[in-house]
Amino acid sequence: MQQVEADPGHSAWYVERFRALAAAGEDVVGEARLVEALVPPGSRILDAGCGPGRLGGHLHRRGHDVVGVDVDPALIAAAQEDHPGPHWLVGDLAELDLPARGHPEPFDAIVCAGNVMAFLAPSTRTEVLRRLRGHLAAGGRAAVGFGAGRGYPFPEFLADAEHAGLVPDLLLSTWDLRPFRPDSDFLVAVLRADR
Repeated sequence: MQQVEADPGHSAWYVERFRALAAAGEDVVGEARLVEALVPPGSRILDAGCGPGRLGGHLHRRGHDVVGVDVDPALIAAAQEDHPGPHWLVGDLAELDLPARGHPEPFDAIVCAGNVMAFLAPSTRTEVLRRLRGHLAAGGRAAVGFGAGRGYPFPEFLADAEHAGLVPDLLLSTWDLRPFRPDSDFLVAVLRADR
């Protein structure tokens, strides 16, 4: 929410940006396709930091049971308007407790796209990862993606994930399955609970 406080028009700009891209026929759901490849049909999926709902909306239309959470009420309102069907909730990922909010079942997959991890306060990063891990079903996986140069070095993220009980199954440099290399400027980490 610091981004919104610094730029009160940011949320509206973000919503309109993805509406315009979708209207122009651009691919705005590539992250969702990767997540869908991780799970069987009809899976429970958490869209963590869902923004205006582009990924969760797509996954819902594909037959999955989706819950989307974002801290920004304006983005949740846009998700509800543009993508009816999923359960859209305003919430802070650092305080994520979906069983207390009426969603007791764990998730088969979690998607955390859109540089969400880089927007988190550094003091909350490990807690967010711990809470995501706590919402995964046995055998479930989380796909987390963000760019380099955003104040969260990839090795630090991977160490935080391990500390939270998540270990990498697969590291990619794009959502369309290009291999991760040490000089990659983007990371997509497919993580599983270390049980």
